[in-house]
Amino acid sequence: KHSQFRRFVEIGRVCLVNKGEHSGKPAVIVEIVDHARAILDGPVTGVPRGLYHYNDLLLTPIVMKVPRGARSKKVRKEFEAQKIVEKWEASSWAKRRAAKTARQNLGDFARFEVLVLQKRRRNLVRKAVSKAKAA
Repeated sequence: KHSQFRRFVEIGRVCLVNKGEHSGKPAVIVEIVDHARAILDGPVTGVPRGLYHYNDLLLTPIVMKVPRGARSKKVRKEFEAQKIVEKWEASSWAKRRAAKTARQNLGDFARFEVLVLQKRRRNLVRKAVSKAKAA
């Protein structure tokens, strides 16, 4: 019988720090301390090596090959060799997060421009649908 869970806390699991100063940055689990904490390291992404609670992490589907308790130098080498940052940035999850952040940082006039573009798109779609129904 298969488990409903697909992502497990394991050595080499790439996580997204969800809380604190480094929120939104990927890092990798290098050591599991106990049932509630793990040591993460993200030398390429700027996440310092340290103890993080599982509650402050989001597990990604990306798993990299790294030995248990690997030093930062080894983690950096593997991170770059396996192109983890590129894999993360190519994922739909990262793209949605980036779009949401960009949307939140819009100014008043930029939000208005988005509204106008949405109206224009809506009208084009409505016309195309009515044309298709008529044909």
